[in-house]
Amino acid sequence: MRRTSRIIRIRGAAALAAGVLAVSLTACGGGDDDSGGDEDKDGGTGGTGTTVTLPKLDGASLEVAAVWTGAEQANFKKVLAEFEKRTGAKVTFVPAQDPIVNFLGSKVAGGAPPDVAMLPQPGAIKQAVDKGWAKPLGTEAAKELGENYSQGWQDIGKVDGKQYGVYYKAANKSLIWYNAQVFENAGAAEPKTWDELLTTAQMVYDSGVTPFSVGGAEGWTLTDWFENVYLSQAGPEKYDQLARHEIKWTDPSVGEALTTLAGIWGKKDYVASGALGTDFPTSVTQTFTGGDQPKAGMVYEGDFAQVNIGETKAKIGTDAKVFPFPAVGDTAPVVSGGDAAVILEDSKAAQALVTFLASPDAAAIHAKLGGFLSPNKSIDPSTYPNAVQKKIAEALIASGDDFRFDMSDQAPQAFGGTPGKGEWKALQDFLKNPKDIAGTQAKLEADAAAAYGN
Repeated sequence: MRRTSRIIRIRGAAALAAGVLAVSLTACGGGDDDSGGDEDKDGGTGGTGTTVTLPKLDGASLEVAAVWTGAEQANFKKVLAEFEKRTGAKVTFVPAQDPIVNFLGSKVAGGAPPDVAMLPQPGAIKQAVDKGWAKPLGTEAAKELGENYSQGWQDIGKVDGKQYGVYYKAANKSLIWYNAQVFENAGAAEPKTWDELLTTAQMVYDSGVTPFSVGGAEGWTLTDWFENVYLSQAGPEKYDQLARHEIKWTDPSVGEALTTLAGIWGKKDYVASGALGTDFPTSVTQTFTGGDQPKAGMVYEGDFAQVNIGETKAKIGTDAKVFPFPAVGDTAPVVSGGDAAVILEDSKAAQALVTFLASPDAAAIHAKLGGFLSPNKSIDPSTYPNAVQKKIAEALIASGDDFRFDMSDQAPQAFGGTPGKGEWKALQDFLKNPKDIAGTQAKLEADAAAAYGN
């Protein structure tokens, strides 16, 4: 019941899923990520001019913490550099560790919290508020948010009716990426249903390539698999109930979803070897390297996998293609995630930075670089660097409030967002032993009951 206000009702899942990527997106240009460059005074907003006025902050310094690494971190730093250029403030990126609430707790205890933190879970925002760390958005940030975001994206950044978070970065987590050459060699087509996915997997397997790459070393990838299957199979009402722990993880619907997952995870040689030791970036790159014999033909994850595909020689839309997560039940799932900017140390500079992050100016800079999806409805879709990303972004914005937020991100972090514990650990154990349906359910329920307190 505690998270009712932050769970967005979905009414058009089937239509949205069809609109995300109903056909192969083969005509994807590379896009010129450098067009406009640093000399652009509009901050990369596609020539529309600066849309948000920022104060002069000469001499001010800020720290921004996030768990982002690699290209994701590097691209975000370019956004921060534009803020520095416009305001005169100095912004330092602070690499954080998962779970970020624990990381922030140690910083707060030491008397040196970052000014702004990028929190990946509504549950984490609530924890930060409950602990007295988070500060509400000021007038300018709230105004910018109201102008550029649908009500649903505003609401998931609220706690007890107050706006604390700006969902700067979103994710479409209902996608499966595939190696086009592998599919061509296997004579396989993009599936629309779970049964068709299993047929496609068998064709890939028969061609001599392992069907799936799974980044099981990071438990969040496994929760995403589960959520897509569960939303499609059990339906949105059950999804919301499970997200709030109004039904138990021992419910038959959970067992049905785990049984469905075991049809892939438990089938001999359907998952690339060493999945429990494979991190997410490797799960992606190993799908698009190795020529005709990559370690796998498909990898499930969100639009952000493009960043990792970009580290290979594969071209998105030509060598690396994508299709919506297939329908397990009556409708295909549409699951979203995101990262919200939350102020921990209130100041004119911190409020200005979050105002900037709520603007199309900031989001457009990041969008041009690829591997990024914004819920900001004021961005011109042509800003995205290729047709795949443009279509995914358009579908997200077109959905309005009709999406489901990542279930584990709505849960208390002890259950849904901590490495080696809770849902992450239970599903890792299930990946190791997919026959143990009942045992997995019992463990999930015990951990959920402890975390939710009911």
